[in-house]
Amino acid sequence: MLSLYGKIVAITGASGGIGEATARLLAERGAGVVLAARRSERIDAIAQEIREAGGRAVTCVVDVTRAEDLHRLVSSAVDQFGRMDVLVNNAGIAPISPLADLDTASWAAMIDVNLRGMLNGVAAALPVFREQGSGHLVSIVSVAGLSVSPSMAVYAATKNAVRTVHEGLRTESTDGVVRTTAISPGYVRTDLADSMADPHIREQIRKNMDAVGISPAAVARAVAFAVEQPDDVEIGEINIRPTAQA
Repeated sequence: MLSLYGKIVAITGASGGIGEATARLLAERGAGVVLAARRSERIDAIAQEIREAGGRAVTCVVDVTRAEDLHRLVSSAVDQFGRMDVLVNNAGIAPISPLADLDTASWAAMIDVNLRGMLNGVAAALPVFREQGSGHLVSIVSVAGLSVSPSMAVYAATKNAVRTVHEGLRTESTDGVVRTTAISPGYVRTDLADSMADPHIREQIRKNMDAVGISPAAVARAVAFAVEQPDDVEIGEINIRPTAQA
């Protein structure tokens, strides 16, 4: 029977949305979780609630754009639990806009958080996975990279870059030590729209989320499904979207 019991999972962007839902579900199913985000008071509160419910949870304040923060996250997991089996790369932003707006600051921010943040996680986790003889990298990508909509060119580019890195890591890890899973959600009811500067785009995205968006718990279940597989099974990619989304 598949189980998460005993696995140690670090999750970035765990202060809300998909990251929080994933931390709560995996802890409920027996995993030890390390919640990572910039908002210390929020992840501390979530971890406390998990512990009160009988789960195992610790926290680590992390800015994924800082390589040293990801190394500290991995070290914290190993120090607290003795190992780290899974890194869920969930932190992401989406200050989307048409390319003609030339919002180069937002372009750079998405590259730094969505792509560089994921690479910082790989650099921190891979040596530990190799030393342990096993490890699993899970990244929350996006269906935006599968069909590029207006205003989403750079956002989709960062997500597709993450998908490409995953595939490259998979081809370099056929010895069975490191597994990779890229999970691409469609509209999910989160606060991702808050990072969108354009008020018209922000309002439209929020309307779409409210109208057809699925719960973050749905994505968390996809993470759990991938992570609980036996060591000889790799779920390479999962697309999960509302049934009403075109």
